[in-house]
Amino acid sequence: MSDSKSLAIIGAGMMGGAILNGIVRNGVLLPDHITVFDTDSKKLEHFQTELKVKTAASSAAAVQGADAVLIAVKPQYLAGVLTELNGKIDKNALLISIVAGIPIKKFQDELAHQKIVRVMPNTPAQIGAGVSGWVASKEITAADRELATAILSGIGQAFEMENETQLDRLTTVSGSGPAYIYLFIEAMIDTAVHMGLQRPLAEQLVIQTFRGSVDYLESRHTHPAVLRNEVTSPGGTTAEAIFELERLGFRDAIASAMWANYYRIVELSEGKPRERSGR
Repeated sequence: MSDSKSLAIIGAGMMGGAILNGIVRNGVLLPDHITVFDTDSKKLEHFQTELKVKTAASSAAAVQGADAVLIAVKPQYLAGVLTELNGKIDKNALLISIVAGIPIKKFQDELAHQKIVRVMPNTPAQIGAGVSGWVASKEITAADRELATAILSGIGQAFEMENETQLDRLTTVSGSGPAYIYLFIEAMIDTAVHMGLQRPLAEQLVIQTFRGSVDYLESRHTHPAVLRNEVTSPGGTTAEAIFELERLGFRDAIASAMWANYYRIVELSEGKPRERSGR
């Protein structure tokens, strides 16, 4: 695969750059078979120097002759990209989109191109520890599927979903999930500081507690409630803290946040304006 396939990447921001790094780091494609375009010339210079990939002066130039095209721009910039790429992508090329909330049909309609893979990665992809969900249009071939899997394997674990509804639900869990976790970590650190611990120590304690807890949960192959109960002695300090979390609606807050996330994804995919005001 790496000896023959070529890839164009449109958008070299955080996620586009992470995927590019993963592809090169894992030898999925040869660097001189990858062409990158971004409106930020400094980013292009960086990747050309560090990874030895090729760069292009426009998105249309980047996709010329490419076997696969990765679109990694923010949703607000997509319209201009689609206009520029209309009619420029080879009909047999695989188009991969990581543009949040944009359904496959929009790419098919705007580009008159049928072979689409829609992907939702998350930020731990930056260190090769990401989770990506993806769904493909019915027109892609076995070879297209193999290429998409190889590209996504460079940034962590990838899961093919049954349909775009399932992908939107995955987005709620793993796409936005790191933000929920960072907020919880931030709250614990700030409270530890309020209690009198030095911030560097508080940060180390909280981060290692999260890391160790996740590793232990994975090693035990059991429901998290089992491990929570092992820590929670009757009438003890942990039981008191858990009772307070439940009293304040901790579970309901998490559930409400995730459902709000999902409803917003649906609004974006349908091109609807925001229907709820912030609270």
